[in-house]
Amino acid sequence: MDILETDAYDRRQRRNMSCALLFSLMPFFLSAALYFYLWTPDSPASITTAGIKSAPTLLLAAVVLSWNGGQSVLGVAGGLVFSAVGDWCLVWPELFIHGMGAFAAAHLLYSFTFVSNRYAAYPSSSWNRFFYLILIMNGGGFYIYIYPFLQKAPDSNMLIPAVAVYIALIMLMGSLAIRTRHTATLLGSLSFMVSDMVVASQVFKVTSIEYGQIIIMVTYYLAQLLIAVGDVKAENKDDFGKWKRS
Repeated sequence: MDILETDAYDRRQRRNMSCALLFSLMPFFLSAALYFYLWTPDSPASITTAGIKSAPTLLLAAVVLSWNGGQSVLGVAGGLVFSAVGDWCLVWPELFIHGMGAFAAAHLLYSFTFVSNRYAAYPSSSWNRFFYLILIMNGGGFYIYIYPFLQKAPDSNMLIPAVAVYIALIMLMGSLAIRTRHTATLLGSLSFMVSDMVVASQVFKVTSIEYGQIIIMVTYYLAQLLIAVGDVKAENKDDFGKWKRS
């Protein structure tokens, strides 16, 4: 095949892959739609509520596992399973610490994946360092902002260090997402941060955000979707490769 034929073949392959991936994601979209259709934020916590909430994330884990195989158990698929455990725990307020621990484990698995050989290694650039600085300032500033509210919370002696560690882990995950230069991976990580910040604002009564719970779940499901898709397509060159390197 000449260059034009090869290029056309590659485009068809990418299009076929995108269609197959979209089809495999349909259970996730349907379960997320069911969650919002049955939206009852004031309903009492129950196993049914927890199951409906965690189902989309578990279905994403199944998608990643089916595309990437067993290696993803200790990567994004495993992180999605831990996230589903976190979803389950957060249905009951008294299990908040347990849920935060599950999500911390998910961020660790995502971080390990982002530095694996599934993602191309790029040399550090001025753009990378700039965004690292923004993330660190954002995470540190947010912790300083909510610190007085953490002091007033029940179990503050446990929450203050736990939240600090959690913020450090999600900042690490976000920094390593920048390193991958995959658009979906980076946007998913940033969406996760937005979701967690709104969660903290709500749980620790920092501020009352109208439609806060909807914002939390929309940004959360979007984050998990983008991270999962980014991992499936990790071998494809993203438009981040067009960044100027220094």
